[in-house]
Amino acid sequence: MKFTRRVFSAVAVSAALMVGACGGSGGGAPGDGQSRYERAGDRGLGRADAPITMIEYASVACGHCAVFHNAVYPTLEEYIEAGQLRFVLREMITGSPQFAIAGFSLARCVPEDQYFDMVDLLFQQQGAIFQAAQTRGSARSQYLAIARSMGLSEDDFTACLNNEAVNQSIVEAHEQAGRDGIDGTPRFIFNGEMLESRRAPGDSDFTYFLGGQQLIINGEPVPGLVDADTFRLIIDHLLEQAGAGAEAESE
Repeated sequence: MKFTRRVFSAVAVSAALMVGACGGSGGGAPGDGQSRYERAGDRGLGRADAPITMIEYASVACGHCAVFHNAVYPTLEEYIEAGQLRFVLREMITGSPQFAIAGFSLARCVPEDQYFDMVDLLFQQQGAIFQAAQTRGSARSQYLAIARSMGLSEDDFTACLNNEAVNQSIVEAHEQAGRDGIDGTPRFIFNGEMLESRRAPGDSDFTYFLGGQQLIINGEPVPGLVDADTFRLIIDHLLEQAGAGAEAESE
């Protein structure tokens, strides 16, 4: 499914990454409006001084990422709007590389304040894109329809996918994620600590670990589920901890 020669050139640059279906393979000081957990170039939503900064490593071509964004992300928006959560997205080229680069290119080509709107739309339309890809040339038409719905003309669309600098910056973001130790998507970091689902020694069920420690809430391990209720439980717990910490500092 070839969109443009440049998109495939960017994939060739990162051929050594050999990304699979949602599998794995510039630092700098945070700018104005960023939390202390971010670096230059990060894109985020929410207050920089929110008590929780959540970083997601994701790909718009990753099926598991789409499930998260379509089913769980609306819950996160409640916390973002309340000033309790800052959400940061870091791009990776997992799933289909050419689809990931095409999608993130479009997100980078709309006005900066529409970046997350484009990402949301790409996740919502991911199934339609994958279905269209079964017919030669149809995936491009699907992406073009998405681009037009966000105000891009066909000329804008073509220029965007042909923009080698944009393509390369997405490849570089993926490579930086690898240096961060991220080997697949989606991956989540809360206030600098990675959330992982794995089995504790002697357990048969997967539960969440945060910063290497099993996450215990209300006396129970948190099941390693990716659903709205579980993430609400985790965020409420972290907010409670942040509130307790702030009270202790004020005493």
